[in-house]
Amino acid sequence: MPVRNKKIVSPLAAIILTVFLDMLGVGIIIPVMPALFFQPDSSILPEMASETYRSVMFGLLVGCYPLMQFFGAPILGALSDRYGRKPTLILSIIGVFAGYLFFAWAIIIKSLWLLFFSRLLPGFAGGNVSIAMSAISDISEKQEKTKNFGLAGMAFGIGFILGPALGGFLGDNTIVSWFRSDTPFWFAAILAFVNLIVVYFFFSETIKNKQESEFSLFMALRNIVYSFSMPDLRGTFTVVLLLSIGFSLFTQFYAVFLIQKFAFSEMDIGLLYCWIGLWFAITQGGIVRILADRFRPQKLLTICVLLLGFSLLAVLLPSKSSWLYLISPFIAIFQGIIMPNLATVVSSKAGEERQGEMLGINQSMQSLGEVIPPFIAGTLFAINYNIPFITASLLIFIGWAIFLRINRKF
Repeated sequence: MPVRNKKIVSPLAAIILTVFLDMLGVGIIIPVMPALFFQPDSSILPEMASETYRSVMFGLLVGCYPLMQFFGAPILGALSDRYGRKPTLILSIIGVFAGYLFFAWAIIIKSLWLLFFSRLLPGFAGGNVSIAMSAISDISEKQEKTKNFGLAGMAFGIGFILGPALGGFLGDNTIVSWFRSDTPFWFAAILAFVNLIVVYFFFSETIKNKQESEFSLFMALRNIVYSFSMPDLRGTFTVVLLLSIGFSLFTQFYAVFLIQKFAFSEMDIGLLYCWIGLWFAITQGGIVRILADRFRPQKLLTICVLLLGFSLLAVLLPSKSSWLYLISPFIAIFQGIIMPNLATVVSSKAGEERQGEMLGINQSMQSLGEVIPPFIAGTLFAINYNIPFITASLLIFIGWAIFLRINRKF
């Protein structure tokens, strides 16, 4: 009787598929969530709710996911160092799966508190990206890390391209009569379940030496303090935080800018976002791999972070929206190069036994950067819709200056 081969799928392929399915599920809900608060026929709030209240609740709902990810990612990273990538990844995906189910049910019964719980749960459990990055680091030689991180970024980008379009399709009852606003979340739950099957049956453990890493509920806050006490990494983590805040200011409020300046419709916004996502995927899947063979990560970051800052300022210049289709790809390209190379720098400076912990802190910094913008952008937009992008560029320029200072020899 033949022996069953457990490695039907390579560990890298299983990881890439996991990242793709996870991002596809995230992308599916992007066009649906605003409708739950601002469209009368599908609103989860009472009809008499004011626009201000709707905006505040929507902002809190958007912000609660990265807030919980800020706390959850380092815990899951430390757990993956202690117990292995596979069991921790399975636990994470179960939390995401449950979150989608709760969200769909919350829409049906119009429960606002359940809606929030359904985002808080997968936010805390959704540290699977940092776990996947740790697994990639486990199986990659030093010279292959950036390439393989780029493949994960490509899967991330493709999911971002397909997800919003699929979510808009599944939530439109004019296409299929039984499609409703909860349909995309049921489908996202199915994707999470498929993801769980892939990891359980086809993903083989990648960590060689498990470590007794400490963890606690508030280790994210402790890690923020801890990250700034490490001479080799505090400068890099400062750069990660500044770039995350700056880029999140752009991504979270670009749609508002497009509506205010160019009167974009939802379809217009979706088409532009798909165009950006396409270039992001091309960059992470192709350009990053080509550049990784020729340049060190520090050199690429020195150039691309600076160019990203200028690209964000460039979106303020056009008087015609058609120019945005020329400018926006540069934002996607530079950010697409920055992400895997910055992860490589963090991974390279961390010891082999602390990959999960350090990449978990890296994910926490990125999550913290996503949490901060909703609390400051509203005030900035009230002054002028250009100011958030000027602020974003300024933060990225500061991050570039810090990175340049700590990497002079490159």
